[in-house]
Amino acid sequence: MDTVSIVGVGMTSFGKFPDRSLRDLGTAAIADALADAGVTEGDVDLVVHANAIGGLMTGQEMTRGQVVVSGTGLAGTPLVNVENACASSSTALHLAATAILSGMYRTVLVVGNEKMSGRGTRAVLDALATAADVDRLEEFNRELTGRTDGAESFFMEVYAQETRDYMARSGATPLDFASVAAKNSGHAALNPHAQYRTRRTPEEVLGSRLIAEPLTMLMCSPVADGAAALVLRAADDTNSPEAVRVRASVVRTGIPGGGGQTLERRTAEAAYEQAGFGPDELDVVELHDAASPNELILYEELGLCAPGEGPKLARSGATALGGDLPVNTSGGLVSKGHPVGATGAAQIVELVTQLRGRAGDRQVSGARRALAENAGGYSHPEAAACAVTILSRD
Repeated sequence: MDTVSIVGVGMTSFGKFPDRSLRDLGTAAIADALADAGVTEGDVDLVVHANAIGGLMTGQEMTRGQVVVSGTGLAGTPLVNVENACASSSTALHLAATAILSGMYRTVLVVGNEKMSGRGTRAVLDALATAADVDRLEEFNRELTGRTDGAESFFMEVYAQETRDYMARSGATPLDFASVAAKNSGHAALNPHAQYRTRRTPEEVLGSRLIAEPLTMLMCSPVADGAAALVLRAADDTNSPEAVRVRASVVRTGIPGGGGQTLERRTAEAAYEQAGFGPDELDVVELHDAASPNELILYEELGLCAPGEGPKLARSGATALGGDLPVNTSGGLVSKGHPVGATGAAQIVELVTQLRGRAGDRQVSGARRALAENAGGYSHPEAAACAVTILSRD
């Protein structure tokens, strides 16, 4: 896939914004992306709006995208609403690229948008838990915690179990996970859009409140509001030196009971095949670290290192800014923030910014090829959805 380009990106800062609605967040990101692309609302042939828990959090169901654009010049433009757990906006990008490849559309706007704050943490955690099979939640909770009355955070219990399994097979330690969280906090300190811009030490991370053994609070992604938008065009419609090619866009679905290879590995291998190159040719990566240990696990699943060598790669410094393959230069989900429906698009904003050479103090020198991995939901034992996107300036 090299006939689709990203020509514009925009995003809000991530954080908790009591006075900003889903409509306000979305229209702000849209305006920035259109301005960056140098196109008008009238140039857009299709809008793909992604949101995960807006219905549960705001009461606005079914037509959230139409509501977001209702007061803009995009009202009346064909629009598709996408919901695919935390992978919603990377799935929206996949559909946008497919729409362009079909020949039916030339310019497509992708919006990832989420409003999580405002109703309290318990409401957010309960909403997120519906990304698993709700008929089996009692069973899952019993398996994860020994209780049926629900965990403090269902998904952090899932990540904690994955982490304990990973520690047993790889020799990774809580200090390894805390060091990755600290590394990403340093990246976020350089990102004006990040929710948290305070540099943390591994000791601070380890000393924060325990959420689910061995995860501490500073290893867990926070509640956040935010939006990100992308403008995609057929590659032959733009000669812009700022255009970034979509070399691969792959979405895969989790298999209850597992599918041999992990969902992330299956998705990544298909993406590398589509792109025509593998992990050895990547310059920068954004991956789905909803909990910090996931980063080490994903080093292996994405083929960035051999199985069992995630801790070694992290300890080497290769995945920090200045290393051979910087990972989560945005700060990742734990420090940048994780407004779930916006996360995938925000990863792409970061990578496009890197490939354009516009990332300022967090710039990866000479970056030409990049990968984003974004996953969500729970199909026991793997995620329900995973998307891998590969970009280049080649």
